[in-house]
Amino acid sequence: MCRPDTIEKLYLDFDGFFASVEQQVRPSLRNRPVGVVPFEGTEHTCIIACSREAKVAGVKSIMSVREAREVCPDLALVPQSPDLYRRAHNALTAEIMAVIPIAAIKSIDELTCDVEISDRSNPDELGQRIKARLRQHVGAYITCSIGFAANRQLAKMACKSGKWRGSAYGDGLAIWTPADMPGPLLEQTLGDIPGIGSRLEKRLHAAKIFTVAELMATAPKQMRSLWGNVTGERLWYALHGYDVQTPPQGRGMYGHGRVLPPGHRSLQLAQDASRLLIIKAARRLRREGWYAGRLWLWLGLREKSWQNAITLPAVRDDQAILEALMALWKGALADLPLRTEVIQVHVTLLDLTKADERQLDNLLDDDRTRRRWEQATDAIDALNLKYGATLVSVGPWTPPPGGYAGARSRTRASPRRKISGELEDRSQTLRSRQPNPARNHLPFLRTFALRDPR
Repeated sequence: MCRPDTIEKLYLDFDGFFASVEQQVRPSLRNRPVGVVPFEGTEHTCIIACSREAKVAGVKSIMSVREAREVCPDLALVPQSPDLYRRAHNALTAEIMAVIPIAAIKSIDELTCDVEISDRSNPDELGQRIKARLRQHVGAYITCSIGFAANRQLAKMACKSGKWRGSAYGDGLAIWTPADMPGPLLEQTLGDIPGIGSRLEKRLHAAKIFTVAELMATAPKQMRSLWGNVTGERLWYALHGYDVQTPPQGRGMYGHGRVLPPGHRSLQLAQDASRLLIIKAARRLRREGWYAGRLWLWLGLREKSWQNAITLPAVRDDQAILEALMALWKGALADLPLRTEVIQVHVTLLDLTKADERQLDNLLDDDRTRRRWEQATDAIDALNLKYGATLVSVGPWTPPPGGYAGARSRTRASPRRKISGELEDRSQTLRSRQPNPARNHLPFLRTFALRDPR
């Protein structure tokens, strides 16, 4: 962990991305207040993105349509077009990479870059170069805000502080040099710091911390205690200008959700929507080389919700995942009335394992189970010889199809065994609490049936 004395990070955030893309492709929407909604045909929904003109009028994201029309009567509502936004994202990132390599894409409208040594002395020129290329090769109505700082955390905060300020196009540019810190940072509020939500802000207030200056005056260990994990301590170092290198985190899930239009809220249509969503998630799963060990289905109803999950044998193909989804829907149809109205559908693939790691796990797991089987067989033979009776007879070891790796619980299946003879006297049963030479080698064998050798 180092403390840079120059600008090293760039954070870029597109302004009202969905709405600005709609304005770019539809000239009739330009220079008008635009609000993007999940679907058309109803007023009982919310704004998921709004244009610069709508924000000036007082419209905010996640505001209900009724409230948005009260503050901006001439607001133009447009249903979302996910495929259009994805194509715009690909075009924009391609143009940015022609100017500077992208270090990480944080979301469809946010990314971060490492500023090269040659550009650190003049970040303003680099930012204007990026903006000019986007205007020339994509369009003038898709604007962005850019923040420069010593680390990614500060660059993101600088980007947010410079939003909607700058050129005539409405895109901001903020530069926080290490020499100027912590001046610009102290002008922010606790809510302006990424990662501090309303609940955490209440916790900070309970600890007598109300400003960014008071937060920076705390000790790193106190920040860790307030957050309940190492994230708080990392934030302390990031706010003080250190370039904190967090360990890489693996993918935890793949999922998609959708708010259903009013005319598509029956159980059957919700089931059809969930099939499309899970196929999209499975496609991403395969493209990035993962297997899934669990499938979760969540249905948002009018006054409650329904959810359930099912374990998968580490799969990635559409057929196996769709069969598991249908099994979940079978339970949902049994629990819910026929005329239930489903408002939202969410599907998620969980318990992921990497494809390249899983193949090796299969080999190691099967070999480990084979060794345990051989040790257990030797122990049973020793017991049979000691008591002069056939305690247990076991069949040949065969590995399960596909091996044991990838199973969620990582438990081993018990080997096939057959108890010889009939148990006539229950008092002759040996329990596992008695001394047992095979106990350390065969934990799944708890009871032996004895037969009198005479």
